[in-house]
Amino acid sequence: MYDWTQWLDHVTNPSNVFLMEDLGGGMVKLTMAGTVMQQGTPQDQTHFNNIEDGIIDAHSALALLANYARQQAWEVERGSVTLTNGDRFPFNNSQQTVALSLVKESTDYLVMVEVADYQENAGCVGDIVISDKLINGFKMAFTGSTSSVTVNYVVIGGYMK
Repeated sequence: MYDWTQWLDHVTNPSNVFLMEDLGGGMVKLTMAGTVMQQGTPQDQTHFNNIEDGIIDAHSALALLANYARQQAWEVERGSVTLTNGDRFPFNNSQQTVALSLVKESTDYLVMVEVADYQENAGCVGDIVISDKLINGFKMAFTGSTSSVTVNYVVIGGYMK
């Protein structure tokens, strides 16, 4: 937590008056003159680093708050789709468009997938590929040689521009 510092000016009476002593060789020594009316806050690394700590604390808190707000705005959409492949390996025509029930504000959403079922005797699933994300849907395909894959999906986000 930030430790607030109340900064004070160094005040002398008369103000900004110095005694000058000639040290020779072109060097002089300046000494503040007058009576100190108020001792100022030291300007040193301890105080300046405290300011830096406060700035990073504020930025961290703001980032956490923004992340919390974003997560509260996330609506989760779940669904299932069966992808079919009519081509012979290494070709695959399983790509299918998945429509979203709610239109998103942006395409910055996450699609998480889980293979629920597939034709084991017809080959492997390969990877599940999500592409062509739009605010109202996306495309999904698999890269393997099997003839049919059922995929459960979860869509999160898309509400922050």
